[in-house]
Amino acid sequence: MRAAWTAQELLTTFPKELGEVALVPSTGGIFDISLDGELLWSRKAEGGFAELPLLKQMVRDRIAPDRQLGHSDRKASE
Repeated sequence: MRAAWTAQELLTTFPKELGEVALVPSTGGIFDISLDGELLWSRKAEGGFAELPLLKQMVRDRIAPDRQLGHSDRKASE
C-alpha cells in the first residue's frame, strides 16, 4: 500500500517530468527508490521509510531543481 501511495504522490507532483513509476514486487521488506539508476532511498540502509516531503525534494532536486513544491519545500532557514 505504501509503495502505491508513494508512486501516486510522485506522479501527481511531477506529472510532466516523470514518464513512469515502476513498482517491482519483492520480499523481505525491500523498499528502494531509484531515479535513472541512482538509488535515492533504501529502507534497509536508512532504517525506515522516507518521509514524503523529503522524497519529493530529492526527486525535484534531480529532475526540476527550480520547481517550487509548496508546503513540501524546505524551510528558508535550512
